Amino acid sequence: MDWVPDLRQLRAFVAVVEEGSFTLAARRLFVTQSAVSHSLRTLEEQLMCKLLDRSGKRVALTVEGELLLKRCKRVIFELDQASRDLDGLRKWGQTRIRIGAPHSLCTFLVPSVLREFRDCFPRCEPVIEAGDTTVLLDRLSDVELDLVIGLKPRGRSDDGYRHMFTDRLAFVVSPFHPWVNDTNAVLATLTEQQFIIYAKATETHRLIEEWFEKKGGRGKKPLVLGDMAAIKEMARLGVGVGIVAPWIAAREIEDGTLRAVEIPEPGIEREWGVFHSSNREPSLVEEAFIGLCEMAFAAMHTNLSK
Repeated sequence: MDWVPDLRQLRAFVAVVEEGSFTLAARRLFVTQSAVSHSLRTLEEQLMCKLLDRSGKRVALTVEGELLLKRCKRVIFELDQASRDLDGLRKWGQTRIRIGAPHSLCTFLVPSVLREFRDCFPRCEPVIEAGDTTVLLDRLSDVELDLVIGLKPRGRSDDGYRHMFTDRLAFVVSPFHPWVNDTNAVLATLTEQQFIIYAKATETHRLIEEWFEKKGGRGKKPLVLGDMAAIKEMARLGVGVGIVAPWIAAREIEDGTLRAVEIPEPGIEREWGVFHSSNREPSLVEEAFIGLCEMAFAAMHTNLSK
């Protein structure tokens, strides 16, 4: 059977089924009832089968009608979605933005940025992927992401990169840890501590390892975890000394369940920024997202400075 679908017929068919009557379907489609009846009659003739049982007070689907309805609804949904996407493309230049960010930023920074972004671009759908920055940058190179917020790896050029924020890591310990009352003992007792540090193969882990090498190494083998919340909890319980950014533990430091101890010079400093494709300039939507990230990082810096 050679059948060329007519979208008006399919919409009429779906409307009649969902509304339960030709009158309500016509009202929904802003056409006359006779136009709906004609569309359904023509559709049944073309398909050479009966789609609706009109014998009762409400129309009912036949077996053939159930099969067609299932396919029709999917087709109409995709066409409507395409129309919305094209409308958004005409208005904003982009209907989807794919963002990569580390888990820590997905918890502490990205939600506030997304809230503002949705208010500005309600028709643009943000897609967030959490992971290590180096992995996300590979996906950016493969054009699988539009933007990546993360730590700048050593040796990476500034092409397609915008600096946002610089932070310094700190030791976080239980309120009962000896360092709380005697910070002068930090270097003298360094090798005696059980450190809890972030996952291997990350920029943060590499920076921590380099700092220990400069200070002559450490004694105990560190606990290596891929979850900042777990690092904080173990430090709170006195399992060891966590190494995190103060903004990650701001709530616990404020309520006194954790104490921050400054890491002796040269310290462990990290640079955060936003990466985009170096082959093109960011779109209007991407520029807006970058601007919101800049504002969020600035607010974070202000809060930490108080």
